[in-house]
Amino acid sequence: MEESTKNNDLVKRVLFTLAMLAVYRVGVHVPTPGVDSAAVMSFFQAQSSGIFGLFNTFTGGALSQFSVFALGIMPYISSSIIFQLLTSAVPYLEALKKEGEHGRRKINQYTRYATVLLAVIQGYGISTWLSNSVSPEGKSLVISTVVGGFVPFKMMTIITLTAGTCFIMWLGEQITERGIGNGSSLIIFTGIAASIPNGATQLFSLVQNGEMSSAVALIIVAFMVLIIAAVIFMEVAQRRIPIQYSMRGQGMQSVAAPSSHLPIKINFSGVIPPIFASSLLMFPATMAQFVQTPWLKSMQEALSPSGTIYNILFVGLILFFAFFYTEIVFNPNDVAENLKKYGGFIPGVRAGKSTSDYIQKVLDRVNVGGAIYLSAVCILPGILMNVAKVPFYFGGTSLLILVGVALDTSQQIQSYMINQKYDGFLKGAKIRSRRVQY
Repeated sequence: MEESTKNNDLVKRVLFTLAMLAVYRVGVHVPTPGVDSAAVMSFFQAQSSGIFGLFNTFTGGALSQFSVFALGIMPYISSSIIFQLLTSAVPYLEALKKEGEHGRRKINQYTRYATVLLAVIQGYGISTWLSNSVSPEGKSLVISTVVGGFVPFKMMTIITLTAGTCFIMWLGEQITERGIGNGSSLIIFTGIAASIPNGATQLFSLVQNGEMSSAVALIIVAFMVLIIAAVIFMEVAQRRIPIQYSMRGQGMQSVAAPSSHLPIKINFSGVIPPIFASSLLMFPATMAQFVQTPWLKSMQEALSPSGTIYNILFVGLILFFAFFYTEIVFNPNDVAENLKKYGGFIPGVRAGKSTSDYIQKVLDRVNVGGAIYLSAVCILPGILMNVAKVPFYFGGTSLLILVGVALDTSQQIQSYMINQKYDGFLKGAKIRSRRVQY
């Protein structure tokens, strides 16, 4: 009976997560008031190979339909990036971080305020740009400059898009607290996964229309499968540092020293570096689309996902965030101190500072390999679109998020089930112990 109740709890969490993601997908199809949906769709189809195509992938198609969720959760991601950087630079935020749960809630509160501010700025930029743009057929993207007879279009767009972003942020927090997995990551995952059927349809249409041979299509599909397998392998790969524990004597007997290892993932920072790098590059490039000036137009062309400058900056930011994020979440000094405290040591390395330096050295080497792997996967879409003429994004941040979030969520489900079994085992042991006492 108790095990059935626990399983029901896991099922409820999974169903709650799916329900929240379903609400998000429904909201993607709710249009923003005052825009011509057909004209906007036609415009974004013509811009699918630029920065809008990449941004549209992260929003799950919400931008191309210009729905109330057009900004997606990216303002929240950008705000999180800003505060993670500020936490290491601003003493006040650093002190809050050390306060534990109270400090974390305070930083989250500031992050939400910054999210609203970024959403308002982006909403203003989008509303201004929409008012001055036309579709490839020459139709205006805005039906009326006044919505509902009295609300200016720009004000309505800012309010609608900001409210949509706040609602998505709330959905993500609910999933994290009451569901399974990280809510923000799962929302991005859902948006990217929603574009897979469309990509498969486009590839099939190319073959059917004779624009691509069946042999080339099969090679592309096989290459995609190999890339996915390679990404999964790299995501679970580890560099294991052997750990030995001191032998202990008990009277005339001695206890053999147990051995263990310290696992360091090859891709230690996960999907954080490409997400952070994409967010930082998307923001100025998107703003360049909204303000039509010559120098911003040049920036827009330079920051095209298929452009050389974009890829150089992208790789540079990935390298930076791979090392920066690792420095934040992993402290070799603390690990070395804990090993010394519990009698553990690395064979051939002295305890204390030498152990810390050794772990840092291994971590830096692993990070180099992980950053190169991330960079290679993230510039893959540009290569496929330019060389193989693949009409959709495959690889890059999207693939890393799909694989990374899927692995992380499955591990959380397994951990949840294991914890339930251990809890049941411990409770059963306590009950048996009480019966023996009586």
